[in-house]
Amino acid sequence: MRHVRGLFASLCVLAITTVGASPSAAAADAPVGQMTWAVHVSLAPTWFDPAETSGIITPFMVLYALHDAVVKPLPGSAMTPSLAESWSTSPDGLVYEFVLRKTARFHNGDPVTAEDVKFSFERYRGASAKPLKDSVAAIETPDPGRVRFRLKRAWPDFMTFYVGATGASWIVPKKYVEKVGDEGFKKAPIGAGPYRFVSFTPGVELVVEAFEQYWRKTPNVKRLVLKSIPDEATRLATLKRGEVDIAYAIRGALAEEIKRSPGLTLKPNVGQATFWINFPDQWDAKSPWHDRRVRLAANYAIDRQAMNQADSLGFSRITWSIVPSSFEFYWQPPGYSYDPAKTKKLLTEAGYPNGFDAGDYFCDAAIAYVGEPVVNYLNSAGIRVKLRPIERVAFFRGWSEKKFKGLIQGGSGAFGNAATRIEAFVAAGGAYVFGSYADIDGLFLEQAAELDPKRREAALHRIQQLIHDKAMIAPIWLNAGLAGFGPRVEESGIGLISGYAFSAPYEDVKLKAK
Repeated sequence: MRHVRGLFASLCVLAITTVGASPSAAAADAPVGQMTWAVHVSLAPTWFDPAETSGIITPFMVLYALHDAVVKPLPGSAMTPSLAESWSTSPDGLVYEFVLRKTARFHNGDPVTAEDVKFSFERYRGASAKPLKDSVAAIETPDPGRVRFRLKRAWPDFMTFYVGATGASWIVPKKYVEKVGDEGFKKAPIGAGPYRFVSFTPGVELVVEAFEQYWRKTPNVKRLVLKSIPDEATRLATLKRGEVDIAYAIRGALAEEIKRSPGLTLKPNVGQATFWINFPDQWDAKSPWHDRRVRLAANYAIDRQAMNQADSLGFSRITWSIVPSSFEFYWQPPGYSYDPAKTKKLLTEAGYPNGFDAGDYFCDAAIAYVGEPVVNYLNSAGIRVKLRPIERVAFFRGWSEKKFKGLIQGGSGAFGNAATRIEAFVAAGGAYVFGSYADIDGLFLEQAAELDPKRREAALHRIQQLIHDKAMIAPIWLNAGLAGFGPRVEESGIGLISGYAFSAPYEDVKLKAK
């Protein structure tokens, strides 16, 4: 078997020497102080459990503190050995073996073992669980320090799904979970991450403290506090008063205020969070959205450039896709101009010269700042919709359970590649898929089994072209997160991991010395 470390390029990899990371014993200084974040969403206990990750990036805000993964994105690589010190793949691409790090411990002192890895995989029930689990024939644990996955067929995306698109590689302690149960685990989670759980006050804050035996390094900061402050102006006010050190999601005029405020720093971070509008009723022959011309009309009705400048000070990127431009197999679609006259013409041709009532526009309440101008543009064009912001966990639950009618503002900052985004949001059976098209589904199945990278790229490019040609969605942009941090912060952690939206790794964040 051949050893693999770093970014997994294909099944036909060359041997690469693995090098262990520095043990925590190398860290010289004990953690000190407290760093506090103003978070733009309501924190939810479901995010304490890797088994329930929902195909979005937000849960990882918590996972990177409490838990650790077999392999995970870290600075410098999207696939860094973590709880596993190395992994290898067989020449035929059917076997993946992970060698676990002997120094890795859970917060209760128990070692991380192969049984924990197997248990965490089998227990995983979040987004993209089906394609991942359907690929695995067996999981073997030949000894406590090794775990072996045997695939049913060679699958070029096994590591992409295992590491990036799901939470299946994030490990929980088998014995403890079996003792306390799923609900008990959410109330008092134990992980193997750099910080251990201290307390959680629903709707208020999560408090964690440094786990000094963490294998990678001893964290710099003793205590981290994530405060849930959904109102943007209040987040900024707490940052200016020094009550928090970092504030997420500060937009527009308030972001400009950070730039003008002495001691505060604005930190733009273009990650991999794409936003778009879903037309879930396009498969209903009685709906106006069944007509491609209506979907095109909506696309031409939105002035994305003006929104970008007003909302994210021009830092967001207009990429015209649900797939981030940094992802493997991304295809660049043509753009849509802002053209109200063309919108009017298309609606008239489709039989709606006076527009139509389009119902509700559902969105994540934390991203209502995107939905508000979009709704205004649509209403001005005669596509009459009402904004319906919903708290994040409930929004994604309602979307996945197909409870919404009208329009849905989609968004995801999850790791992966073009295939993982298409699996979750476009292809039949995906977690957030209301309907699909046979030609796209056929191509998706073909590419999943294709071992030739060029042929696979051609298939994934064709799928993205069909998404554009059918006007399946109205893309908005690749989001630029705008955060602010105060004068006590030496290292915010924002942007350390390429593509990641929030602060991480938490053991690397640092306060300035007094």
